[in-house]
Amino acid sequence: MNNSMQTQYGGYGTGLAADRQRVLRNTYWLLALSLVPTVLGAWIGVSTGILASLGMGASTILFLVGAFGLMFVIEKTKNSSTGVVALLAFTFFMGLMLSRLLAAVLGFRNGASLIMTAFGGTAAIFFTMATMATVIKRDLSSMGKFLMVGAVIMLVAGLVNIFLQSSALMLTLLVLSLAVFSAFMLYDIKRVIDGGETNYITATLAIYLDLYNVFQSLLSLLGIFGGDRD
Repeated sequence: MNNSMQTQYGGYGTGLAADRQRVLRNTYWLLALSLVPTVLGAWIGVSTGILASLGMGASTILFLVGAFGLMFVIEKTKNSSTGVVALLAFTFFMGLMLSRLLAAVLGFRNGASLIMTAFGGTAAIFFTMATMATVIKRDLSSMGKFLMVGAVIMLVAGLVNIFLQSSALMLTLLVLSLAVFSAFMLYDIKRVIDGGETNYITATLAIYLDLYNVFQSLLSLLGIFGGDRD
């Protein structure tokens, strides 16, 4: 009887581990695919200057309505192939919204180099966090609440700074964003590995947002401190 139970639960554990690996594998594949529409959206945005005609207030409203609207659609369709389409549409939109920052950085003589540096730094942070997620054995679920509170505070502070235009607050938010979303990356990947997230579309969305915010913060800091206008 003991042998029978061990065989039964051993098979269940093997199947559970296989399911988690499948979700993680699909998440990584979809994450890689999501970079294509992101680059396309960014290229169209920079080439056409479509966002340059919008003021900061209008572009912020567009970002909030578009981003949260598409995330709502993704959540509603995450259990079907439509969810993949919605996610790719979201990443295209996010690339488009990134074009204002990219255009500003490309205005520097070393702009292309700064973008590649930010991309390399983001990739290094991702691989570091992914490796840590596989090595760390403790449960990190308690991190979620603190990180979410931090993200909400930064969002509110960022909206307030649209009116304040404080350079010191902007720099503080960029550094905090880099730290918080790097930690979020570890948390989100760990959730997939531990089976806390079983939908690969939702998992991809979470990790994509982490990467997006890390890249944006890193590129902004590089532009501020390393941009060469001469």
